[in-house]
Amino acid sequence: MIKTRITEMLGIRYPIIGGTMMWISEADFVAAISNAGGLGILASAIYASKESFATAIDRIQALTDKPFAVNLNLFPAMRAIDNNEYLDVLVDKGVGIVETSGHAAPADLCGRFKEAGMRWIHKCVGVRYALKAQSLGADVITVVGYENGGATGKLDIGTLVLVPTVVDAVDLPVIGGGGISDGRGVAAVLSLGAEAVIIGTRLLVTAECPIHENLKKSLIGASELDTMLIMRTINATHRVWTNASAVKCAELEAAGADFFTDIYPVVSGENAKKMFTEGDTDCGIVSVGQGIGICCDIPTVAELFERMMSQAESSLGRFS
Repeated sequence: MIKTRITEMLGIRYPIIGGTMMWISEADFVAAISNAGGLGILASAIYASKESFATAIDRIQALTDKPFAVNLNLFPAMRAIDNNEYLDVLVDKGVGIVETSGHAAPADLCGRFKEAGMRWIHKCVGVRYALKAQSLGADVITVVGYENGGATGKLDIGTLVLVPTVVDAVDLPVIGGGGISDGRGVAAVLSLGAEAVIIGTRLLVTAECPIHENLKKSLIGASELDTMLIMRTINATHRVWTNASAVKCAELEAAGADFFTDIYPVVSGENAKKMFTEGDTDCGIVSVGQGIGICCDIPTVAELFERMMSQAESSLGRFS
């Protein structure tokens, strides 16, 4: 059994964090990740009101007695969210772990995290931002390399370089990610000095993931070449699965199209939700990392974690 400062601090069995995924990291899936021994993280930005958000937390607490976290999204959004209101809910419900992610650490919120006795994980793109979060009192830093799905940041640094660079720069335990889809990836990132891994793409193709089976079957047929970068022209670079909508977005960007008039209708969250629920695999975009090329089946989350950790221990044991 691999134990680290993060497994001890967060009270989890495995050093595996479930990456927050918009429209996907909802209550039941979060609970499944936590019950399987990792840390599930609820995407608060899915919920349009304090009441629906509170109901989701109640649902998680009914489904698991294991630790889970809630992500407070600090990125600009089409629908404004008052994270102080959502933090009120976390305090009221006794949630012990909060994750933040965005362009800057939340100087206006971190004092409240400490007052409530929460463990605070901050997800950022590099050393400068990690040091800032550390100075504000973060307990854990998360960084993901350029291979990852979703927002890639502006630095374009791969996992093999980014993780040890941040590990060396801060005094806090680090969660590392980007391209991790099996136990060999877990072993590699732990060897770089991280004390847990964060995975998202691999969780898309699990039995409990709330996306349509058509999309899951398409994704397990994808290779490491089937992702692309879009939205760089609006300073919001994302790595996504290469489908018709992603290609259309790239074409519009190349033509200098207006974001709100032309691009947003292609990449909107409403389109993604339709893809996830109805199974039209070209009607929206989905964040997918290069590690999709080694995702070849659809296990339960528990089966996946057991397999990953067994492979990680075997990989590390080869050098003992």
